[in-house]
Amino acid sequence: MAILVTGGAGYIGSHMVLALADAGHKVVVVDNLSTGVKENVDSRAELITAEAGDQPLMEALMRRRGIEAVIHFAGSIVVPDSIADPLGYYRNNTVTSRSLIEAAVRSGVKHFIFSSTAAVYGMPEANPVSENAPTRPISPYGSSKLMTEIMLADAAFAHDLTFVALRYFNVAGADPAGRTGQSTPQATHLIKVACQAALGQRPALSLFGTDYDTPDGTGVRDYIHVTDLADAHLLALRHLTSGGASDIFNCGYGHGYSVRDVIGAVKRASGVDFRVHEEARRPGDPASLVASAGRIREMLGWTPRYDDLDMIVKHALAWERHAAETRKVA
Repeated sequence: MAILVTGGAGYIGSHMVLALADAGHKVVVVDNLSTGVKENVDSRAELITAEAGDQPLMEALMRRRGIEAVIHFAGSIVVPDSIADPLGYYRNNTVTSRSLIEAAVRSGVKHFIFSSTAAVYGMPEANPVSENAPTRPISPYGSSKLMTEIMLADAAFAHDLTFVALRYFNVAGADPAGRTGQSTPQATHLIKVACQAALGQRPALSLFGTDYDTPDGTGVRDYIHVTDLADAHLLALRHLTSGGASDIFNCGYGHGYSVRDVIGAVKRASGVDFRVHEEARRPGDPASLVASAGRIREMLGWTPRYDDLDMIVKHALAWERHAAETRKVA
């Protein structure tokens, strides 16, 4: 099956490309390489450096390559940046998605899988958060993703298109075989930042907020291994190509770990007691954000393989060590 992956040189996208190639699919990657790393794109895929929002180009590409499904990762993802530059986020996320969806419709592509986020829930009233919870994003990032979900639903109603939107919780870890990982130098993911602190690449780790109403006072999040997330996309693709209806699913394990839990796991894995600076809460950070994850297991048959914080940290740390050695050699 010929599949177009936008943002396929990025963190999650590069893992998706591996999963698709391992499954025998023909993969075409479109990435502008603004944050993606071309070396992380599996050699079995075709990489085209271009903008996913270039509608004429995307339409022509889909027709020429016989694309049957689009998996859309391309976009901007840092919440504080979206608050500082909302129009940039609406351009990169919402406007780009609108152009890509129309290109898919005009090219006869039948299936679309979208990389959404738990940020669409904003500050949820209860945890775990189900797919039926109110969507009340509190950042332009969350709003930009929710707008794309709405556009997909409307396009699917009007055209011969089915979609799945996967709402990610906190994605972490790296390919267990070490083939790719989180490569954005200034990434804000907690586990990556903690691993960098353990390896001496950062002077310390900042812990934002120690007075939340949680067991240890720090924020609690649902961390999902990136390879399990890629598997969820494969199952979503099978669901759609087998005649399944459009749907939205949470992607998380259904339980959370605190920031202190993560720090402890990284210290255990690395053997390094790195410095931690305790700082005030950041505006807009909920005390806890955990997925109600039953629907994706029931509807798609998703069975996670890496639901273990120590394993997630082990894979992330191994990737950071590999990346550091690669930089030394270069």
